[in-house]
Amino acid sequence: MKQRILVVEDEEKLRRVIELQLLSAGFEVEKAGSAEEALPLLDRASLILTDLRLPGMSGMEMLTLIQKQNTRAPVIIMTAYGTIEDAVQAMKAGAVDFLPKPFSLDHLMAVVNKAVEMRSLRDENRQLREELGRRYEFDNIVGRSPAMQEIFGTILRVAPTRATVLLAGESGVGKDLIARAIHFHSPRAERPLVKINCTALPENLMESELFGYEKGAFTGAMTSKPGKFEQADTGTVFLDEIGDVPLAVQVKLLRILQEREFERLGSNKTRHIDVRIIAATNQDLRAALEQGTFREDLFYRLNVVPIEIPPLRERKVDIKSLAEHFVQKLAADSGSQVQSIATEALDKLLSYDWPGNVRELENVIERSLVMCSGTALDAKDIRLDLNPRSRHSASDFGIPDGLSLDQYEQELIKQALKKADGNKSQAARLLGLTRNALRYRLTQMGLES
Repeated sequence: MKQRILVVEDEEKLRRVIELQLLSAGFEVEKAGSAEEALPLLDRASLILTDLRLPGMSGMEMLTLIQKQNTRAPVIIMTAYGTIEDAVQAMKAGAVDFLPKPFSLDHLMAVVNKAVEMRSLRDENRQLREELGRRYEFDNIVGRSPAMQEIFGTILRVAPTRATVLLAGESGVGKDLIARAIHFHSPRAERPLVKINCTALPENLMESELFGYEKGAFTGAMTSKPGKFEQADTGTVFLDEIGDVPLAVQVKLLRILQEREFERLGSNKTRHIDVRIIAATNQDLRAALEQGTFREDLFYRLNVVPIEIPPLRERKVDIKSLAEHFVQKLAADSGSQVQSIATEALDKLLSYDWPGNVRELENVIERSLVMCSGTALDAKDIRLDLNPRSRHSASDFGIPDGLSLDQYEQELIKQALKKADGNKSQAARLLGLTRNALRYRLTQMGLES
């Protein structure tokens, strides 16, 4: 579809030259000799090219009117050299660029093509945001159980505010989906949403990643770099697995929650930001408080609006709806002909406890779609991981002879650290602990080094 450019210029010869050049470049062109003549044509334009000095209403006045009407077409201002300051003011008022007269046709096309590309990128970005927003509408977050309906009600109440939210629940229950739903139902929906996986960030890099750093702050810091919080300014920060944040960084997070300010690593300049914080954890933070691995003041700052997301085994009424949703969602992507799920297959899904929760259910449905050759999933197509990890029976329980409980725990920790080549984060995952919980145990045992 051709881009339509509206040229508003009172000098007829120049207007004709611009028209011919744009037509030869493949654009559609509409012309007007005054702002009054151009006004009825604004809604049809993909881009507006207007002189600043016009008879009657000026180009600046027309620009102001365009901004009030929220017209999506970008505006390029043409102006004589003597009125460059006016052109700068026009750009502050919303124009995307200006052309100083006289200009070459090459310069004209460079500016026009740049503006058209910017318009295209802006429209694409808006479309992606709209699609992303629709993805997190409640129609796409499946949950008919009373517990999930109560969570949806909480989202609607909390989303319009800037209140901090703490999401709690096992891995795979959908904390990420709920966090995004809160953001996309808030006044910040058009602003950045920055997710920070606290487990994935190495402890020695976490501070610089979160808060940024200045050039020369450490070896290898060749340039300054903004952190995740700066990138999220005016938007939302989603802190996933907040229980894995080291105590030293927890102090700085507390300051952001309290004062909305921080300093980059290697800088004394205080920076102020406006962010809404949503945190999530699959750990028991109250137990972490008792162990001393999580600050009490930070916990209460995060726990303003707590939302506990129940595991799938406690809301099995949602399994049928979720399974049908995943079939519709994944069948097209995988090229599967499956359109429904047989009753026997649903019974098989309902009889399982789902330790991996909704994420595991989605994976099982995707795997079953690949294996199914018909148009409906049967029980034989459902491949459940009934023994994902070996478990010791009650008769196997016991501590090796000659070891106390503390010694046995210490030996397990040493083995995990050895297997992880000294990486505490990886060792903590092997042991089923948070990184902070492991560090606490190492300190208690005198093994923190």
